[in-house]
Amino acid sequence: MKKLITVLTLLLCWQMSAQQTVWSEDLITVAEKSNYQKTSSYSDVMSFITALQKKSDLLQLEYMGTSKEGKKIPVAILANPSIKTPQEAIASGKPVLYIQGNIHAGEVEGKEVVLQLMRDILLGDKKHLLDNQIILFAPIYNTDSNDKMKQGRRPSQEDSPVEVGIRENSQGLDLNRDGIKMEAFETNGLVQNILNKWNPEMLVDLHTTNGTWHGYGITYAPSYHYAGEKAPYDFTWDVLLPEVVKKADENYKVKIGPYGYYSVNKAWPPTSIYTYNHHPRYIVNQMGLRNKVGILSEAFAHDRFYTRINGTYGFVAEILEFTHKNGKKMMSINAQAEKDAIQNVISNAGKAQKGVRFKMVPLEKKIENYRTYDYVPYLNKNGRKSYVRSGKIIDVPNVENLSKFDATVSTTLPRGYFLPKSMKPIVDHLRKQGIEVTELKGRKRATGEVFMVEKLTNARRKFEGHFMTTLEGSYVAKTRTFKKGDFWVDMAQPLTNLAFYTLEPQSDDGLATWNFFDEYLKAQGVDTKAVEYPVFKYYSVR
Repeated sequence: MKKLITVLTLLLCWQMSAQQTVWSEDLITVAEKSNYQKTSSYSDVMSFITALQKKSDLLQLEYMGTSKEGKKIPVAILANPSIKTPQEAIASGKPVLYIQGNIHAGEVEGKEVVLQLMRDILLGDKKHLLDNQIILFAPIYNTDSNDKMKQGRRPSQEDSPVEVGIRENSQGLDLNRDGIKMEAFETNGLVQNILNKWNPEMLVDLHTTNGTWHGYGITYAPSYHYAGEKAPYDFTWDVLLPEVVKKADENYKVKIGPYGYYSVNKAWPPTSIYTYNHHPRYIVNQMGLRNKVGILSEAFAHDRFYTRINGTYGFVAEILEFTHKNGKKMMSINAQAEKDAIQNVISNAGKAQKGVRFKMVPLEKKIENYRTYDYVPYLNKNGRKSYVRSGKIIDVPNVENLSKFDATVSTTLPRGYFLPKSMKPIVDHLRKQGIEVTELKGRKRATGEVFMVEKLTNARRKFEGHFMTTLEGSYVAKTRTFKKGDFWVDMAQPLTNLAFYTLEPQSDDGLATWNFFDEYLKAQGVDTKAVEYPVFKYYSVR
């Protein structure tokens, strides 16, 4: 009997091992080969993609653009049957999903996880994920800075892996602050050749935190923006994320919670956490203004590299399992949001108020149990209470989650905008964002308002190469005639919310904020008198 049990056990083990995929060496990532001591270079990533291409005809490779240093930014298109164009994607009826790693080149697990997922979807146990969806993977978005590897780049990651690249791109820009001004080579490629061209239903952006000692392997955030339609946000927050969190814990043993920071000096245990801001300069947030789903993934910096890989892999894999089952529903919700946005303009222009400046406030529902490392109080040499982090993870009950944004300044929703032909550079920028702008072939007479700029204030400190601008003033009713060669933005269009937030003079992250109108306004004498903002806001036209 013992011999029989032994034989059966050996047979079972053999069968299990036989079912496990055995990869060729060229399909093992640098992270895996190095026992998670190293991360992939640009050439490593490209070699891995080439190896996949040789083994699967379901992968098509294109490039969203070229970096300053001349590196092409790869985008792998995974579909079954294989497709090459957005038109083929539309004809398939399947949702297009976009997942990117390496927007900050020191945060490397997203890059490695994308490579692993591509391998497992094309050749491994996740082939079913291409049954109902088309997936665009960009493993190495910040191509240039990835290869500027050095030890000690990110102290919170504790040299795991030993060497990583730098945060900014080769222009010195943070690619996750560039979504509105679009100064980076990479951002232009992403917006024009992914968001506008492929129009994905969802974007997932893979990051690592900068050091907060919460107790989660991964934290998440949806697309924060309350100037956009709320339905895609509600679907993400109330339906998608809860299921993904549950499944990732079950299948990958990773605890996932809401993105947020807290300060021990403010209160211990924490009574609230706060997120980052709502601005569409962050590409995840901009998805809300595009009537789509955006998801931020932040791996816990202090975990070892292999643990961060497992958590990020599990989170993304379960997102894709969810969209595999619910992608058509997500498409329907996003499409209805677009229709609602357009109908709101048609029905409520001149009546509805929309926010342009916002403040962070808590959600109505508190976090029942917030998972975090514990802190131990002690008296320092000055007799003051201080705290030192312990190695124990605890649950703190009833923690406020400051991840909602209420308007502090609102303005009237217009039917559209007119710009004089002298504003052609602004028009060119709007078109790069995907906003529809028409050049007038004849005269149009419009009734609406002009914003009289009474004060222009530049920030004292430079941010991303800009002294950010705040405009103060008031609206004055006007009727204007616009001529051939002037420009017309009809707000009854898919990107109406993005157009509104980008063009409004008081917007806290619009073109005015990023100095696009400074030179014009100062030349008109704004330092000494009230000056018209050169974008006319109309409510009716004939």
